[in-house]
Amino acid sequence: MKVFSLIFFLLLVNGLFAQNFVRGKVVDERKSPIPFAKIYVKNTADQRTVAAVDGSYELSLMPGEYFLVISALGYQDRETYISISNVDLQRDIQLFPEKEQDYKEIVVNTKKGNIGREIMLEVVKRREQMNPWNYAHAVDVYIKASEQKDIKIKEQKNKKENKDEPEDATVTADPLEASLPKAPAWVDNMNLLEVQLKRNYAPGNKVKEIRNAYTLHGSDRSLYYTTTVKSNFNFFENLLHLDDLHQTPVSSPISVPGILSYKYRLEETYVENGQTICKIKIIPRNTATTTLEGYIYVIDSLFLVQKLQLTMNKGNLLIYDHFEIDQTFSIVGDTMCVLDKQVLSYGVKYKNETSACQTTALFTNYNFDPEFSKKFFNTELAVTTKEAYERDTNYWSSARQTSLSPEEQRFIIIKDSIRDFYNRKEYLDSVDKIFNKITALKILWLGVDHRNREQKIQWSLGSVATLIQPFGLGGPRLNPSFDYFKKWKDERSLETYSRISYGFLNKDVKGDTWWRYRFDPFHFGFVRFAINHDFDVIRGYDAITQIYKRDNFIEATKMTLSADYELFNGFYAYSSLGFSERRSLSDFEFLNTIDNIIPNNDPTDFKPYQTLIGYLGFSYTPKQKYMREPYRKVVLGSAWPTFSVNYERGIPKLFGSDVDHEYLQVDAMQSFKISTLGTMNYRISVGKFLSARQLYNPDYKYQRRSDPIWFSNPLYSFQGLDTTLPTIDYVFQAHVVHHDNGAILNKIPYFKKTRIGLVAGAGAMYVKEYDWQHYEILGGLERNFKMSRRRLRVGIYGVISDGNQIKPTFDWKISFAILDDRNMKWNF
Repeated sequence: MKVFSLIFFLLLVNGLFAQNFVRGKVVDERKSPIPFAKIYVKNTADQRTVAAVDGSYELSLMPGEYFLVISALGYQDRETYISISNVDLQRDIQLFPEKEQDYKEIVVNTKKGNIGREIMLEVVKRREQMNPWNYAHAVDVYIKASEQKDIKIKEQKNKKENKDEPEDATVTADPLEASLPKAPAWVDNMNLLEVQLKRNYAPGNKVKEIRNAYTLHGSDRSLYYTTTVKSNFNFFENLLHLDDLHQTPVSSPISVPGILSYKYRLEETYVENGQTICKIKIIPRNTATTTLEGYIYVIDSLFLVQKLQLTMNKGNLLIYDHFEIDQTFSIVGDTMCVLDKQVLSYGVKYKNETSACQTTALFTNYNFDPEFSKKFFNTELAVTTKEAYERDTNYWSSARQTSLSPEEQRFIIIKDSIRDFYNRKEYLDSVDKIFNKITALKILWLGVDHRNREQKIQWSLGSVATLIQPFGLGGPRLNPSFDYFKKWKDERSLETYSRISYGFLNKDVKGDTWWRYRFDPFHFGFVRFAINHDFDVIRGYDAITQIYKRDNFIEATKMTLSADYELFNGFYAYSSLGFSERRSLSDFEFLNTIDNIIPNNDPTDFKPYQTLIGYLGFSYTPKQKYMREPYRKVVLGSAWPTFSVNYERGIPKLFGSDVDHEYLQVDAMQSFKISTLGTMNYRISVGKFLSARQLYNPDYKYQRRSDPIWFSNPLYSFQGLDTTLPTIDYVFQAHVVHHDNGAILNKIPYFKKTRIGLVAGAGAMYVKEYDWQHYEILGGLERNFKMSRRRLRVGIYGVISDGNQIKPTFDWKISFAILDDRNMKWNF
């Protein structure tokens, strides 16, 4: 029996014989979950488990009496008695931080008389009372984020120079350039954002902010911390989860685990406002798991934090090359540290551009006795009022809580004057006149566009370059096209595209048109309508060595109506109904000139038939967090998996339909951080045709053949499957991929600077009708590179594949992926 089959069988047998379970959660002194705590039966090494990321655990035991031992780094071990009968047992376990003398002994190589560490031990003992996020409060927040770009322009020497022309003269094809307000060059190299909001907070990380003012001058693409709901720099917690900034959670130096992760050294003491301040240097013991270094300023005798000056190591930052955090606190009642000011300094360097950014946040008017209704805090974390985007200079003159630099003042004045000029009707009409002008360049290459700004309409005709398709299916084709777009003030929009295609070799006419109307932007409501008479494919998701072959193509005339809508938060519905007539391309004439170079085959021959297929799908992400804009919703994600159910029905006889089948598929997938150990992604899927009384090739569900060399998305495909499998019966799939984000390799000296990370994963599939079992284990190395202003991830992987229908194989694969700028996530 194959190795993977044996492992699978042993796991199955073990699950069948486990009769009873003890389940529960491991939590700390504040009832917060402790991830990855170890739970085991005393004196029985093989009966153990590890708590999940939410602190939950499950251990299977036979009836009897046991002593459970629970341990976690930075917490006191605990031993508890349990008695297992014929029913499952629920047992939650609470751990408490190590006592001061305990973690004094744990840290090795600690010199006697290390005053800095002794001070930090006292600070950590008081962190619960000094942590303002342990108390419900409301606070006014003012945020100013700015960016200064330094762009290096390569000078190009022209062969012909006009000696009479001054050096700073510019040549432009825009006749309006002379009438534009002249702005200094530095204006285009600066961006500025101001935000005013009220932040409401309750323990348990419950937050809701109300944004009352939001004014952007330029672009906010490189600016960070423009809202308080995505990231919270709370260094009184054990870990900081900064998913849109850092690849892994950041260990705080003001925590029990931090005592074990950082070194502390007293640099100096000085007197300020009658108080003695101790400046303590923070040094990471291991840069693989600790990212911060810098200084903590502690008030002597009170042992409260006055100020933080910390720097993040470059290794695991998603976008920026450097990131510094400065926080200033005020002391309330000699017990609590209240955040007054936070300054983030960060930046990134590209090939010909350096971006230096700074975000200043001021926190004022704290109210530690707010009255929140029971349903005040929910999955809606932020609300931006309609008036927030309409604030002008007069509003900010009175509402701004910090003064602008002279350069920022000049920048706003010039930007406002340019904006006012650009918004004049005369100027906008003249711009549209030039935009709508038909030129030879537009006809030949760019396409002919027409805009009506007042009605918010734009349409375009394809250029000559897009008109000619030299390498189409069946030879060269002509493809004239037309698209249309209209948008309303409330973010509703209408978009359409139409195309006609003529093939010279077969003298055939094809084409398609589709219309999409967004009727409810907040609930992602769309209605689509499409008519197609064109080529179609049998296997739309197949290996690159198969998808281009002629037996994969058919001709289809289709009409489809579909709609999408979010019924309630996180619960989405998808539906469609499509009628089509499918025809063979066996009588179609192809160009065979490159068949000797790229092998091909003949089209599939079949009699024409009609189909009427309905589709209904639902996906649900529990506790989906979001921000409410005036006319739209910004989804922030969830700590829960996304569950989906898809049902497909081939409707017989109606309108002459020849199909008759039903298909059901259920999926679950999730991406989450595992403490400081990396990012885990998984997907589980099961699908089956409930009936297949009349099923045609395009309607089968195909298990994709693997690509040579290319590492396809491991959550949706396999890397060592050498056969395309059309399936009707049950298909079970499970995929998991883990990126360590440098947690292992960074422990090698100087290796963190390489920014190379490990990736590991596995996949398994069972196809019932073929009794086909397939297993894979993969591992590889990945590195992120700058590509213009984007992030490119390049990976090389080794894959071991096995199963009951193939021999064990090993392959090398490569992949390229682009980081999504919107959600700051990779495709896997």
